[in-house]
Amino acid sequence: MVEEEHRGAAREAVADHAAGRAVGERVALHQAPQHGPAAVREVEDSHARHCVSLKTVAPENHHGSLAIRLRGVVKRYGEITAVNGLDLDVPEGTCVGLLGPNGAGKSTTMKTLTAQAIADEGEICVLGYELPGRSKEARAECGVVPQLDNLDTTLTVEQNLIVFARLYRVPRAERKAAIERALDIANLQERRSAKVDELSGGMRRRLLIARGLVHRPRLLLLDEPTVGLDPQVRQELWALIDSLRSEGVSILMSTHYIEEAARLADTVTIMSHGSAVASGKPADLVIEHAGREAVEVYGPPPKLAEAEASAREAGFSTRRTGTSVAVLGLENANGKQDNGLGIHAEARPAPDGERRPANLEDVFVLLTGEEIA
Repeated sequence: MVEEEHRGAAREAVADHAAGRAVGERVALHQAPQHGPAAVREVEDSHARHCVSLKTVAPENHHGSLAIRLRGVVKRYGEITAVNGLDLDVPEGTCVGLLGPNGAGKSTTMKTLTAQAIADEGEICVLGYELPGRSKEARAECGVVPQLDNLDTTLTVEQNLIVFARLYRVPRAERKAAIERALDIANLQERRSAKVDELSGGMRRRLLIARGLVHRPRLLLLDEPTVGLDPQVRQELWALIDSLRSEGVSILMSTHYIEEAARLADTVTIMSHGSAVASGKPADLVIEHAGREAVEVYGPPPKLAEAEASAREAGFSTRRTGTSVAVLGLENANGKQDNGLGIHAEARPAPDGERRPANLEDVFVLLTGEEIA
């Protein structure tokens, strides 16, 4: 019987609470659970003895309908500034993509939202709760899907969900339905009795998402949700994330995949060296920073250098990606352009190459000088 098999994990969960640890610290970003193979008995009475209810005091949301609000957030590790004056808004019911290469500060930002890392400066408000003072309440209403797989491999799919349903104090009368819903969302009904080690990489990522949703959070934090997965599995997870967004779940998703941010996010914040360098709707960012059209020039390094120099001399922005140079803003070439004063002049000549629409990758490389996988 599952209830009997889960006795050990529940005993450990009670001990954690008795020691004064919050539920969120057990399930925070990148923190692996320590459940044993025998897990989870009924723990509501113990929770009542050792824990103050996370919902006794309502949040005071002074920032309208924002699920997340960051202002001037700074996080340092010694002499390294991982997050440098970050401003970020996540309106309720939207998906915001935090886009940047490894080392840009994305994961550190995620950690500040769960109070796993405490900001040195700035203001953080999550679901109306000011952090770090009310981080326990905020974490209780958040679902967290870490970049690192921290599933308990000694348990089955269903048992992993039962453990987290209890840790998040889903009422006993609602627990079975909550677990069934999470299994349905992740399309894991037929694998409910499988041990975690028997799952494919894509199934494990789906289980991580299901685990983060078992308590019906208002906000979902996804840290690199499809990293290391093949394209087909990535598409399946995109469909899952898209369905959550359509249900009104607020989502903050960090990623270094350009296509992922463009496909899923209502708005994107591009990070570089701990700072936000641009924010907006993907299509608007492209038009603002890279124009509508580009031409890709291919060839040996001397040809690329010549094309780059000529384009810049003519006033075009360029970006280099190893084997080619992209010349941006080609809609202003080979025609008439308005100088803003109503005076039309001959436009700049377009370089020879392969024309294509400008894209979000152009924007990122142009603004940061870094390439993204």
